[in-house]
Amino acid sequence: MDAEEIQCSKIHYNLPIKELIGIAVEKEDGYIAKNGALCINTGKYTGRSPNDRFIVDSPSVHHHINWNKANMPMTMENFDRLCSKILDYIKEKEIYVFDGFAGADKDYRMPVRVINEFAYQNLFSQQMLIKAKEGELSDFKPEFTIIVVPDFKADPQVDGTNSEVFIVLNFDKKMVLIGGTKYCGEIKKSVFTVMNYLLPFKGVLPMHCSANVGQDGEVTLFFGLSGTGKTTLSADHDRRLIGDDEHGWTDKGVFNFEGGCYAKCINLSQENEPQIWNAIREGALLENVVIDSATGEPDYDDGRHTENTRAAFPVEHIDNSILEGVGGIPKTIIFLTADATGVLPPISKLTKEQAMYHFMSGYTSKLAGTERGIVDPKATFSTCFGSPFMLLRPQVYAKLLGEKIDKYDVKVFLVNTGWASGSYGIGSRMKLKYTRSMVRAAMNGQLDGVDYYIDPIFGLAIPKECPNVPNIVLNPPNTWYSIDEYYRKANNLAESFKSNFKQFKDVPEDILDAEPEKMPEDYIV
Repeated sequence: MDAEEIQCSKIHYNLPIKELIGIAVEKEDGYIAKNGALCINTGKYTGRSPNDRFIVDSPSVHHHINWNKANMPMTMENFDRLCSKILDYIKEKEIYVFDGFAGADKDYRMPVRVINEFAYQNLFSQQMLIKAKEGELSDFKPEFTIIVVPDFKADPQVDGTNSEVFIVLNFDKKMVLIGGTKYCGEIKKSVFTVMNYLLPFKGVLPMHCSANVGQDGEVTLFFGLSGTGKTTLSADHDRRLIGDDEHGWTDKGVFNFEGGCYAKCINLSQENEPQIWNAIREGALLENVVIDSATGEPDYDDGRHTENTRAAFPVEHIDNSILEGVGGIPKTIIFLTADATGVLPPISKLTKEQAMYHFMSGYTSKLAGTERGIVDPKATFSTCFGSPFMLLRPQVYAKLLGEKIDKYDVKVFLVNTGWASGSYGIGSRMKLKYTRSMVRAAMNGQLDGVDYYIDPIFGLAIPKECPNVPNIVLNPPNTWYSIDEYYRKANNLAESFKSNFKQFKDVPEDILDAEPEKMPEDYIV
């Protein structure tokens, strides 16, 4: 859709960052914190609304989409009606347009136009997508148009939605409609979802992962859901950041979908995460972070609005980042999980078949605030570590991953950033300094020559030693208050894995062989 087709009171095209910030402060209750970041509050909705995302069902996509609770259909008639109402709604509005790209690789990038009701969300769009370079705007033609109207509420009885909130993707008309929520994350995740649908048809693996590169040029990928540590662990002062959340993997290497980072900042500290801390400055956007009224300082420890406080900033705010957003063929893959049961080892090495199994399983725990209604950690399985954003069948993405692991002899590790010494409420989160040491050892080859033992339930290869990590930490049963309770919890988790995997049909036997096996009951006292 061309912005010129839209009738409204005034259209602003690609405004400079400073102007958008000024408008947000003047008209949208924005506030400038002492560190220079623009602070906004998203009100009722402080996380994604997974029950409000729809895909327009049409013959061109029907047989490709993996229809489920995350990928719900909407009729073309309902979409057209909703779109018409939105276009009427913005006739009296002042809107903000950003033209840019999703995808740093010019062979695969997608031109995107974002039309925002609010200036601060247009700022977010500019931070998260890739800005057009000089000369690229003169003949810019969007492949997808995203219209974002937070103050427009849907009528479920009329519009075919589940609530006042809606996120609707239409691949025939190449449009996305977002409304009813001010949470900025819906914009970036909609773009990610579109790319996840389109790229596999081109032989490219789209991935919910962060990526960085060492001084030796070797690339590492970090897969994991929100809150598992992708941004934190990939922002390493010894390595250069390619991107923190969404990438594609071609025969040339990997490329970032985005031009910015969207980091969780609850309990953020300068000591533990200096790169993210320093990136939150003028030009950055803070969502739902409490600001001290006396000093103007952000209080990252205060989660009164949500545990899902967020910071959006351009990738150039991260020291040592790769502004081009591209890297070579990955040599190491890290699967991150925040295991609330506390039974998975802090690090283990996977075979290709185990990697395929755990990729399709995507086990983790949803953490407080990442979605509406999540207060305590909740065990979940999210296919490909990003099920809500993967529209095709899981086997499509897993097959592409397996082929690349084989072709490029990639090492794969499973890292538990969740609980140790007991389940949630009894144990504690794994220390970040230990996780960093384990990840660095995996990337640097320091775990290649050590001895491993095989976990009796999950079949995982666990290193017996790791630099800068106490040996006892590596073996979960050794840290629990009761070995029998550990194995009971581990058996329960193993059964959850097996139950979840039953949904997948026509899976090769070698992948099924990677399933965990419960410990015999007579072994447990």
